[in-house]
Amino acid sequence: MFHPDLMRHPDSCPTLVLNADYTPLSYYPLSIWPWQTAIKAVFLDRVDIVAHYEREVHSPNHTIKLPSVIALKQFVRPSQFPAFTRFNLFLRDKFKCQYCGHGRDLTFDHVIPRAQGGRTTWENVVTACSPCNLKKGGRTPKQAHMPLFLEPIRPTSWQLQEHGRRFPPNYLHATWRDWLYWDVELEA
Repeated sequence: MFHPDLMRHPDSCPTLVLNADYTPLSYYPLSIWPWQTAIKAVFLDRVDIVAHYEREVHSPNHTIKLPSVIALKQFVRPSQFPAFTRFNLFLRDKFKCQYCGHGRDLTFDHVIPRAQGGRTTWENVVTACSPCNLKKGGRTPKQAHMPLFLEPIRPTSWQLQEHGRRFPPNYLHATWRDWLYWDVELEA
């Protein structure tokens, strides 16, 4: 019987990276490495292979099946709080405008405008669609009669990971099934 993994180009065989406790290092972005990085980590004895593709790569001295899931041998402690970035802000707010709930044409908005002394912090910035951001202008939500769905908070890394689990990536291999917790069809 012909197996689909045998036709894959090695570059289309990413490796899911688990921490030493066999949980994903990250859900969003999903912790994956290119096959070359995974193979290097195997030879440096920094990871254990948990599952593999049927696809093999060859060198003059070795033949190895490409790892599809690896686990680090040393536990990596996640940071408690994520960096403040546009992407992490959108993830905290679940990619929805905090004024109208739409998920298109997203920007970010200072709840207390900078012109009124507002700062660029987790507690003062929210995801906003361009129309709502333009409508609110340099006013506070109260002044603009635009209540927020949720008050902005500084999220923990765990909270962002939980939100990230709602947005599975386009590619998920079947061998990843036991390690990820999305309700989606996985590729064979």
